[in-house]
Amino acid sequence: MTSNKSKTTPVSDTAGATAEPLGVRIARMWRSFSTRLMLLIAIFVAVPIAVYLQLRAADAQKAELLLDATREQGRVVAESLRPLLDQFSAATARNLGETLTRLVGPQIKIKVLLRPEGGSGPDSYFYVAAAPAVPVEYLKQERDRLIDSGVLAELRESCDTVLPSTARYTNPSGQDELLVSMTPLRSEAGCWVVMTSLSTSDLVGASLADPYWKAPEVRAALGIYILLAVSVMWLFFDGWRALRGFAARARTIRGGQRGSGSFAAETAVPELVSVAREFDALVARLHETADAIRFAAEENAHAFKTPIAVIAHSLEPLKRAVTNDLRAARSAERIEQATTRLLALVQAARRMDEAAAEMIDADAAPMDLADLVRGSCTAYAASLADNGLRVEFSTPESVRVNANPDALETVIENLVENAATFSPPGGCIRVALTARDGMAELMVLDDGPGVPESDLHHIFERYMSSRPASDATPGEAHFGIGLWIVHRNVTAFGGEVTARNREQGGLSVLIRFPTI
Repeated sequence: MTSNKSKTTPVSDTAGATAEPLGVRIARMWRSFSTRLMLLIAIFVAVPIAVYLQLRAADAQKAELLLDATREQGRVVAESLRPLLDQFSAATARNLGETLTRLVGPQIKIKVLLRPEGGSGPDSYFYVAAAPAVPVEYLKQERDRLIDSGVLAELRESCDTVLPSTARYTNPSGQDELLVSMTPLRSEAGCWVVMTSLSTSDLVGASLADPYWKAPEVRAALGIYILLAVSVMWLFFDGWRALRGFAARARTIRGGQRGSGSFAAETAVPELVSVAREFDALVARLHETADAIRFAAEENAHAFKTPIAVIAHSLEPLKRAVTNDLRAARSAERIEQATTRLLALVQAARRMDEAAAEMIDADAAPMDLADLVRGSCTAYAASLADNGLRVEFSTPESVRVNANPDALETVIENLVENAATFSPPGGCIRVALTARDGMAELMVLDDGPGVPESDLHHIFERYMSSRPASDATPGEAHFGIGLWIVHRNVTAFGGEVTARNREQGGLSVLIRFPTI
């Protein structure tokens, strides 16, 4: 029968969850820790790259200005030396060195080379003077290194083109120098070349020779930025880990492992301890509520059963006394049916209260579902044989799940009894337990008429029954809570239950639990 009493309708177990609107999904995705973590990582990666590219472009402009200034200084030095070079002789060689020393700054190095008239190729160049002054042997070695590096090969035979070549080479003392420019000058003695270079050990030379990321200020900024990023990510992950710990603790409590720990002991973040304590207080209050519901269900059932038993016992002499009075006998029969129905209502109310308590405080532990199915089906096979029904079952040797044996025994009883109610004489109830892909699957099949498609999505709701009123035996009560209790007990331990009509007739109910 279908009751018109108010009830709470859960999400259909066969139709699936209703698709959320796109705006709701986007909003949830935006609020997700994973989305914000990805955004945070993208910001931490993109910001320094964007800033670095801008600073590198500015540094390149600065380096270009320094190079131009240094080249210009080399050109000015070369023009200043032109009178001495045009009149160069052994007597003026000393004056050339002194003049170079006065003209160059502390960071710029000037070297003067001569290719005598008629000479060709890089081997024909000879060092004449240098500033700062260095030994003659040093100049010879440096000349050889310049020849090996191919720098002198860039000088043209015409000796009339300034070469703003930027080349890096290692001088005889083992230090790197940056060759900035080579300014050729023509005289009667031959082709003079004034070479301008910077030491990379100096600040200016290093800024021109090394990539921008090697600059000390860039490395210092990068170190500070990495420290800041690690601190922020550490804070983020610490909070995320604490929330995941809360979720794991909640799953443990929902699985029925009472006393397995507390939220406060789970978190290492001091700011979340007060939140964790509130969760612990809430869990304690839920346990107390579940215990109170169980106690009230037991007390109420006992309180109602006593007067009902008195009524039923007192009715027997009345039935014998009114045997000859048809009207009185009919009234006594109605009283007996009402008493039977009232007792069934008390039992149903107790079962509903116990199911509600299980939803709040499921007492779960590792158990062998295969052993429970075999025991229950063996007992029902014997009891239903008198009604002309067969019970066939198949199970693996062992299937371990985390649940409450009493609650799952009630699930099996309700499913088998429901199948027996709808099965015709000579029908067969098939129970099959399998384990695959980390899930235990319990399927119960019957040979009954099935469920109307309009009711199929509601059979796990409270007070829902698709049994026609004409099928009810007088005095027998069906309140439509059996499958509702199945649904409650299964979902209380993390399982799921679905139902569908079989093509060859009958109903198929599938229960799935995670295995351990």
